[in-house]
Amino acid sequence: QVQLVESGGGLVQPGGSLRLSCVVSGTIFSIYTMAWYRRAPGKQRELVAAITSGANTNYADSVKGRFTISRDNAKKMVYLQMNSLKPEDTAVYYCNARIQKSISYNVNDYWGQGTQVTVSS
Repeated sequence: QVQLVESGGGLVQPGGSLRLSCVVSGTIFSIYTMAWYRRAPGKQRELVAAITSGANTNYADSVKGRFTISRDNAKKMVYLQMNSLKPEDTAVYYCNARIQKSISYNVNDYWGQGTQVTVSS
């Protein structure tokens, strides 16, 4: 069974930094694009950042220049370094990965359980 587990959330003051981590476990043939999404209270889930298996990245305009996504394919992990955090970054952050469990399986989306990030003084 494939599982994604996030860690690294918490409470931070405006201007501070946090680093989120997500590890993928289970029997896996290949991991394609990995991404971070977030859902703020009363808002829809939005893409924060994504990284392909070839390390191409894209970011939401609201986080460009402040957040950096990276991945370690050997460890099956994806990271989100968040700097210069703002109160509007407060949300539950979710790890997402497009995974093929075996060569005979389709590629499917998998999600973590989410980690809370709160930016407040």
